[in-house]
Order: sequence, then structure tokens, then C-alpha cells
Amino acid sequence: MTVDHDVLPEQDRAHDDEVPTPVLVGYAAAAAALFGWFLFGLLVQRQGFVDSVGESAGAGFGLLLAVSVIGAFRHNGE
Repeated sequence: MTVDHDVLPEQDRAHDDEVPTPVLVGYAAAAAALFGWFLFGLLVQRQGFVDSVGESAGAGFGLLLAVSVIGAFRHNGE
């Protein structure tokens, strides 16, 4: 089956914009901070590999939640 017309109007389609450079720098800084937090827990606090991974993963999921909430508020305001 083929469709001869566009399914979504032009204004409803997702935009293929590039990610801004400051956002990429922020993501890289967050990744470096999470890796540093992992190494701090593993090497300085000597809390073990699994605990260090769990703590840094929890911090990462918290950051993802914050980014998701901020993105939802920004998108809702448009």
C-alpha cells in the first residue's frame, strides 16, 4: 500500500536541527563529572567497584531526569 500525500503537515514534523555546541559541551562536562565521581568513589573512598558504579549511575539517572523535566517545561512553553 502506498500513500500519495504527506501524512503529517509541515508544521507538525520534527525538525532536524543540529544540537548547539554549548549543549554538547554541557553533556561532555556531565559525562566527565560522572566518571570523576566514579573514580573518586573507587580510588579515594575505596568503597568498591559495584558501589561506585551504582552511585555514579544513580547520579547520572538523576541528571537525565532533570534534563527531561527541563525539556518538558521548555517544550510546553512554545
